Amino acid sequence: MFARWIYVSAAALCIGAPAVAQDHDHQHHEGMEMGAPSASASHSAMPAEEKHFIEGSGTSRLPGKDPAMNGLHMMPGDNWMLMAHGYAQANYTDHSGPRGDDKFYVTSMAMLNAEKDFGGARLALKSMLSLEPAMRHDGYPNLFATGEVAYGQPLVDRQHPHDLFMELAAKLDIDVAPGTSLFLYGGPVGEPALGPSAFMHRGSAVNNPEPPITHHWFDSTHITYGVVTAGVSASNWQIEVSAFRGREPDEHRWDIETPKLDSWSIRATWNPTPNWSAQVSHGFLKQPEALHADEDEHRTTASVHYADGRLSAMAAFSAKNRDPGETLTAWIAEANYALTERHALFGRVENVKNDELFPDHADPLHDQPFRVTKLQAGYAWNTPLGDSPFHLTLGGSASTYLKPDALDAAYGRRPWGYTLFTRLSLGHR
Repeated sequence: MFARWIYVSAAALCIGAPAVAQDHDHQHHEGMEMGAPSASASHSAMPAEEKHFIEGSGTSRLPGKDPAMNGLHMMPGDNWMLMAHGYAQANYTDHSGPRGDDKFYVTSMAMLNAEKDFGGARLALKSMLSLEPAMRHDGYPNLFATGEVAYGQPLVDRQHPHDLFMELAAKLDIDVAPGTSLFLYGGPVGEPALGPSAFMHRGSAVNNPEPPITHHWFDSTHITYGVVTAGVSASNWQIEVSAFRGREPDEHRWDIETPKLDSWSIRATWNPTPNWSAQVSHGFLKQPEALHADEDEHRTTASVHYADGRLSAMAAFSAKNRDPGETLTAWIAEANYALTERHALFGRVENVKNDELFPDHADPLHDQPFRVTKLQAGYAWNTPLGDSPFHLTLGGSASTYLKPDALDAAYGRRPWGYTLFTRLSLGHR
């Protein structure tokens, strides 16, 4: 069955299956594909606009009115629902200053999911893949970003590529009371219950071409090799605990690394209305960074998401307490606003205290923490491609930075940058 699921979903990505659910069914299954509680009788009868949440990356939650990922939805029979979604995005980025760089690169993602309702229980098979390993191990320019390793050196002012396998997991939900279920999630590649939904899945970041420079404070665990999560879920709240591998993925991104369960996390999420979602989480990560093998990390995050169908916004805070080491904090606020069906504005403000900007031990600024703020704004235009399930998006963003004067020699007095992009997506958010 798993092989059949992969084959059918992959074929849908390539040819556009004619078995796409019709409009009235599409709205119902859209909730299912993002994990909304639409399978039980009480939930399936609830209008889509009244659902308190949709599911983001892993087992995280987003507001019910956050724009769900639309893709191909197929009902091949035997109560299975298949979903395929993906995109390929061509980018050109250029940043000023001594450490600035420019590059043309392509980012990509494909989601191939299957779900079956057994009546009182639901099984979801979840996969997410990327062809970003085809680029160099050191990825692409992203000024003031740090995290992970390439060619034996820590990545600074660059964003690492994603792995080929971003998720290979399954989730089982079992109803235990009206509107309440127990669930078990896990697999060789997945995301533990730590932090907000990963940036690629948030409606507040859907058009933003640049990863946050605070990525390794909030959602760096969205690709983790070895995850088991158990929790209890209701329409307006969820509590979950995870065991997972704490070490970040290495630079060899075509393979699946050996899963481990040496770290843990706990997360509570509240969805008081379809417009709001809030989470608090805490986790222990065992030796997450390869070049700091003697350091563990305690990470605490909190976030609030808002969505009303046109506006999607998030504000979040994170604290990384290294052991041994000091606590480094970060916050982020981002939003995406749909002016019309085809025009959108987006922006992001983030502030981070980072001590990894100077990895050379001989540098007098090595291991010194600096607080940096990034300000970014952009525009996106999208259009459907005829009657096909594909959408084309064109856009761009510009960024500027606030930093201490001590960084002038490395980054220039007023560093800035821009990114232009075009995205072809199967479905659209």
